[in-house]
Amino acid sequence: MLQNLERLDLLIAHYVSGTLPEPARALVGSHLEMQASAAKLARLLEGFAGEILHTTPPVALSAHKRRLAEIFASAGPAELPARIVEKSRFPASLRAYAGADLTDIRWKTKLPGLRHHVIEKSKDVETSLLWVRPGRALPQHGHHGLELTLVLEGEFHDHRGNFGEGDVSVADEMLDHRPIAGKRGPCLCFSVLFAPIALSGSTLRLFGDIIGL
Repeated sequence: MLQNLERLDLLIAHYVSGTLPEPARALVGSHLEMQASAAKLARLLEGFAGEILHTTPPVALSAHKRRLAEIFASAGPAELPARIVEKSRFPASLRAYAGADLTDIRWKTKLPGLRHHVIEKSKDVETSLLWVRPGRALPQHGHHGLELTLVLEGEFHDHRGNFGEGDVSVADEMLDHRPIAGKRGPCLCFSVLFAPIALSGSTLRLFGDIIGL
């Protein structure tokens, strides 16, 4: 999974620089909360960024009074009810983005043994939570763009290896795979999809995966 890890390091660098779109930022932030080694890398990159900023000559800010007024006038992040925070099974980053916790999710059956909950959907991105029963395979598919998948509970595997709790799968146009949930329990994931997927593989196996055989 070397290629996946290299891509993940790049995502963490973009997270530190503040250049990720909100859904990806929520996913990577959740990953950092769940994986101590990833959080350590983020802190290291933040330290480097701080050193560079400290040695960079200052640049005058134009219209600084107007910009300060806009900052102070902007609305702060919405606070979640205390009951959600106290019983949360989600990382804080995901909880803030989704505005709910696992027990509050309204699941819809997508396929036998596969449930989902769409958090956000637009022409640019679709974010969702996925619940997959133990041992179930998802239909083989390729990607027309970037998809990030964070494992919240359980595990899944494909030809690249195993992804457990806190791991992130980075998929793009180069990847064609058939994810399979682990047999020890359901797999719960947070998915950020920036482009549609395309089903692939043999018709017979696709049919079996779609109906959950």
